[in-house]
Amino acid sequence: MEKRYCIQFFFIIIISISVFIFEYSRNPTKTHRNTNLRSTSILDDGVHNPNHHFTDTPLHPLDPLTVPEINKVRSILSAYEPFSSSFPSINALSLDEPDKSQVLSWKTGDPLPPRRASVVSFVDGQTHLLTVDLDLGVVTGDVVNVGSGYPMLTSEDLTTSLQVLYSSMEFNNSILARGVDFNDLTCTPPSPGWFGPDEEGKRIIKVRCFSSQNTPNYYMRPIEGLTVSVDIDKREIVKLTDTGRDIPVPKETNTDYRYTTQSPFSDVNPEINAMSMEQLRGPSFTVENGHTVKWANWVFHIKPDIRAGMIISQAMVRAENGEYRSVMYKGFASELFVPYMDPDQSWYFRTFMDAGEFGLGATAMALVELNDCPRHSYYMDGVFAGADGRPIIQPNMICIFERYAGDIGWRHSEIPAMGFDIRESRPKVTLVARMTASVGNYDYIFDWEFQTDGLIRVKVGLSGMLMVKATPYENIYNISNTDDMIGPLVSENVIGVVHDHYIAFHLDMDIDAPNNSFAEVNLVKEETLPGQSPRKSYLKASRKVAKTEDDAKIKLKLYDPSEFHVFNPGQRSRLGNPTGYKIVPGGNAASLLDLDDPPQIRAAFTNNQIWVTPHNKSEEWAGGLLVSQSKGEDTLAVWSARNREIENKDIVLWYTLGFHHIPCQEDFPIMPTVSSSFELKPVNFFDRNPILNAKPTFQKDLPVCLATSSY
Repeated sequence: MEKRYCIQFFFIIIISISVFIFEYSRNPTKTHRNTNLRSTSILDDGVHNPNHHFTDTPLHPLDPLTVPEINKVRSILSAYEPFSSSFPSINALSLDEPDKSQVLSWKTGDPLPPRRASVVSFVDGQTHLLTVDLDLGVVTGDVVNVGSGYPMLTSEDLTTSLQVLYSSMEFNNSILARGVDFNDLTCTPPSPGWFGPDEEGKRIIKVRCFSSQNTPNYYMRPIEGLTVSVDIDKREIVKLTDTGRDIPVPKETNTDYRYTTQSPFSDVNPEINAMSMEQLRGPSFTVENGHTVKWANWVFHIKPDIRAGMIISQAMVRAENGEYRSVMYKGFASELFVPYMDPDQSWYFRTFMDAGEFGLGATAMALVELNDCPRHSYYMDGVFAGADGRPIIQPNMICIFERYAGDIGWRHSEIPAMGFDIRESRPKVTLVARMTASVGNYDYIFDWEFQTDGLIRVKVGLSGMLMVKATPYENIYNISNTDDMIGPLVSENVIGVVHDHYIAFHLDMDIDAPNNSFAEVNLVKEETLPGQSPRKSYLKASRKVAKTEDDAKIKLKLYDPSEFHVFNPGQRSRLGNPTGYKIVPGGNAASLLDLDDPPQIRAAFTNNQIWVTPHNKSEEWAGGLLVSQSKGEDTLAVWSARNREIENKDIVLWYTLGFHHIPCQEDFPIMPTVSSSFELKPVNFFDRNPILNAKPTFQKDLPVCLATSSY
């Protein structure tokens, strides 16, 4: 037997995770029911709260609110006269970021700009948009929303909907009639979307249920046709749809996905030995003051956010003269739209806006060490506020690590016969900032990857479980007309419903300064003149600078190839080219829904893959500030319809990444990760390729591994 001993340094990461299990009792038998809340991944203040969070001090204008600051906001709101008799429900509480000009003029060591909090609170049927000045200790703004839409749902909202559900005799009778044991009942409270006036004027949650008998993967065992609409403010059931009692609950066979569970397929594939990237001298990146990351030629600010999940700010890359140059002021996932393609009464409303309805940060679970993130990762907690305004900690929500997967950064070799004996190669080592959001059945993996050549790659991975529909059919031979199926069979009695995913990214690009322009560079076919060349045609780049927002609305087309540049018209390279970055789309998808379909009206940001708008602090959320049950009155499409000027302005680039998902058997009982990405790549930003400065790897740089034998 051989053992390998490697000389290496270890970072010891201590993770303290506590999970709240909400149990509901049913009188008089006290039968317990399991529940799953889409937003219960936020852990209570007393469960995981390292002492350092109590003494955190903001050191950068964009640093998130600290525990002391959140406590102060709560104290200020408690003394605010409209709320003095009863503390309001806090739907969202975050830093009200200083104006961009203040942030850009701030230097390390300067006093911080005034610290303010932005609070969204639902009180007595009204949404209050409050501004709290932490320095003055007062509420300086209180605007009551008069349009449609409600704030992000809280875990208390979701708990209320389940309490109302479980107290309903009609609901209980339906469960009994279907033969489901109450001990195995698991219910989840998704959002209702918006589909006309019937549900207006009330906050609605539509609850669906599953059987978790003999499996943790209850998503594969839906109780089909049972949907309950709950008014969470009046605490009453608005509507109960109870169809499909003849449809069996799918069996639990082969649905358990846990590693600790015996798998019938364990002997099919040989075991893969564990692998790890070793760093003899430790990581090459540093995290200063808790939020400023420095690595290779990059520096940027990173923070957790309850809605966006993770925000990258003030990303700068070092030039050859050693000075840092601005690339992006702020980038984050602005909205995530997931429409399911089934008009059935229990399915038509499943058109989720996960960021604005539930929060990508609110649903971010603690990352799994060595599996979500490799050795030598740096972990960052999220510090948020609960519905009662008290601080809560989302532990190990973000990780930062260096990655080397055996890829090549650049290389070139010369054939010796030409008189040169050259073999030059550089490994591609990158820096990744990662977070995951477990939004119900789906897990979303967000990576911001920085490269030494100045490129930023943004990648989204989709994993978790399908949302499936129960059916009486066990195989396609039982189905008389497969054209009527709304999705393929993925297992016996289980249909994988066709659906889409769209993630809109807000990218406030500041190439060398805030004032930038946007250009579409088209490849145009030119015909050669008679006798000019043996060639008949060639391609030529044609550059068109967008003057207004309408000029910058882009639908990607395979047979109309273009590049899309954000550039600084006032900053030139040594050759006279304007410095810029281009957005490089990866695999993508476009929404095929009718433009007047209610889900598409709310998610009109998917009408184009690229938009450009003037910078506006109030225009950050592509689906609007108040998304839940909104009518689509405050979206990226509405803002852009103003057709404002965008040439040589402080502009924001918007990019929507899309997936069509037609499920298959390999997606059962769990989905392998499916991913897509886009890149922000320098164009005439550097005078030469900066990766030339990257160092090759030599044997002496690596850990020394010695093989010894023991008997």
